[in-house]
Amino acid sequence: MLRRLALRSTTVAAPAIRSLDKILVPGRGEGSLLANPRSQTFLRSFIDLHQLGNKESIEKERARLSDELSRGYFADISEIHKNGGKVALANKTIIPSLAAVKFPDLEVNFADGRSFKLPISSGQSGTDTSEIPIPYASLLCLSFRASSQTMAESWSIPFLDAFSALGRIQIYEVSFIDSWLLSLSPVRNLFLKMMRKSNNAQRQIVYAFGDHYHFRKKLQILNLLTGYIFLLDRFGRIRWQGFGSATQEELSSLMSCTSLLLDEK
Repeated sequence: MLRRLALRSTTVAAPAIRSLDKILVPGRGEGSLLANPRSQTFLRSFIDLHQLGNKESIEKERARLSDELSRGYFADISEIHKNGGKVALANKTIIPSLAAVKFPDLEVNFADGRSFKLPISSGQSGTDTSEIPIPYASLLCLSFRASSQTMAESWSIPFLDAFSALGRIQIYEVSFIDSWLLSLSPVRNLFLKMMRKSNNAQRQIVYAFGDHYHFRKKLQILNLLTGYIFLLDRFGRIRWQGFGSATQEELSSLMSCTSLLLDEK
């Protein structure tokens, strides 16, 4: 039942999108794109709107609804058709430390139920990550839909092959679960037990539950069908960014920038 809920939700728990033109509807085969994966976000926001108690909060929520509805699933699909997930060009050189911005805090869960906050950086204090070694370079691969999981792996696997032997690097493949039902504690715990686990400590597969609208706004993430890749330094600052599936040229720039970060230690 939980697997079906995962497939029906807007999550990346299992491959829900078979192609850019059709989606897989559990128990009914392929269906049209009328099954809009943003509908749950709209419904949750609509319910929240009627629970808010002041005008300022209501206005903020209305602005959010307008923002979310101004760009729907069809816009995402159209953009992916045009650029194959490359919503922007990857950095060719490392972002200077003085110009780099900190990656926003994000609470994630391991498949065993443990939770912690990303990024793991030397700037943290008094958190549940105090016993986790601070990596000199971290690769964060964000997937908001099942269609972008393979995109994330096109970056993470070569990255791991190139730098795992050097130590103090870390990969986090983050799957976002925005179903309100799957975010409830009892259901979430059962859901996590069924999710895939990593057998490599340097490559962790983690899950972020709940509403991620404000997190996405901070990173200017619009298209939820592509992957977003961030290279962070030991202070949790974004020093490089890529999108979609990796090309050989982009992998070369990622490897070069990572080597520079490791030299900064």
